[in-house]
Amino acid sequence: MNPIESTYYKTDRLKIHALQRDGDVSGDVILLVHGNASSSVFWREVMEKLPAQFNLIAPDLRGYGKTEDKLIDATRGFMEQTEDIIGLMDHLGTDRFHVAGHSMGGGVVYGLLAEFSSRIRSVTLINPVSPYGFGGTKGEEGEPTVADYAGTGAGVANPGFARKILEKDRTENDPNESPRSVMNSYYWKPPFRPEREEELLDGVLEMKIGDQRYPGDSSSSKNWPFMAPGSFGPVNACSPLYLKGLAGKIINAKVKPPILWIRGSDDKIVSDHSLFDMGTLGSSGLIPGYPGKDLFPPQPMVSQTRAVLKNYEEKGGVYNEVVMEDTGHTPFIEKPEEFLKHFINHLNKESE
Repeated sequence: MNPIESTYYKTDRLKIHALQRDGDVSGDVILLVHGNASSSVFWREVMEKLPAQFNLIAPDLRGYGKTEDKLIDATRGFMEQTEDIIGLMDHLGTDRFHVAGHSMGGGVVYGLLAEFSSRIRSVTLINPVSPYGFGGTKGEEGEPTVADYAGTGAGVANPGFARKILEKDRTENDPNESPRSVMNSYYWKPPFRPEREEELLDGVLEMKIGDQRYPGDSSSSKNWPFMAPGSFGPVNACSPLYLKGLAGKIINAKVKPPILWIRGSDDKIVSDHSLFDMGTLGSSGLIPGYPGKDLFPPQPMVSQTRAVLKNYEEKGGVYNEVVMEDTGHTPFIEKPEEFLKHFINHLNKESE
């Protein structure tokens, strides 16, 4: 098996860093897209264990890792990073490929499904953000809780977490702000701690920080919790304000690659009661002034994703939902062998 190499590609859009492993000349290409507050290194163990015939590439998204520091125009939703990815695949001369996306990286995959589905051989979503974005919607069809989407975007992110990343903090002094503590409390289900904890923490600490980077800018709102999305950075790009119509584009994509949806049973980040969602926090009494569950319920993230995928299936697509028990937000790190069993089976079905 060929080694995993760290490499850079200068595309028409930006200079992208990626981890890459070459396979057979005729082997399929698998694109691996990381999530928020992480980087390509989160895929390393999967890359080491996938069969040798596959050609693998795991880029650092714009705003993360070692990729060139360019701003994210959040008003375009996931499309800045989606177009970066397509630019990379064009640069590599890769027309069609399999793609797997984790968490926010699932949002980038949604962008690929919506605009470039003819280039995708198969899709794997791992604990993905809802197709309606993160926070500020209710019901399975993603109805906005308030018109300006208050309670979403950078204004509701923890500024202490961003500050600790900027300081390159490696301690566990604060359970809600220290990157190591946040990673080990929420990225996977405690008491699990990965053998490569230091490398994974490196990936978190490489994230670009600032008012126009992570978490981004925000605006004031007359609606609870009195903060609305800004225009820059990856957290604002996840706001449903900038993702209107995305679910419909996925459902109605002319080419519908098969989708495998894998999620951890005990995810605290993406769930129907996410501990990072203003509706959940408000209903738990942790944020003053909560207007009540009728007006601002917890976002049913998993139920929304399932509803979109069911509609995708009704329109001629195929999807399969797999729940990995006793895992959190990152099952491919928590139980890599079990994850790979499902993933490789999915890849082989499409390749037959």
